[in-house]
Amino acid sequence: MSNLTLIPIRKEPIRLSQFLKLANVVQDGLEAKIRITDGEVLVNGELETRRGRKLVTADIVRIDGMDFQVALG
Repeated sequence: MSNLTLIPIRKEPIRLSQFLKLANVVQDGLEAKIRITDGEVLVNGELETRRGRKLVTADIVRIDGMDFQVALG
């Protein structure tokens, strides 16, 4: 099992593509779009292919074998 990294956000919800940029997993929105639509991202254990998916506190995003949790503040 991988470590869980908390990623603080200013306000919720946050779009999945924005969250991936904030977590420094992707360089820009285009890379986020490609990786999401290619099926490389799980949200709360389920495959997510919508880059506009809205995330809230405690949601867990998995990409590249790493887990990131949305944290308010």
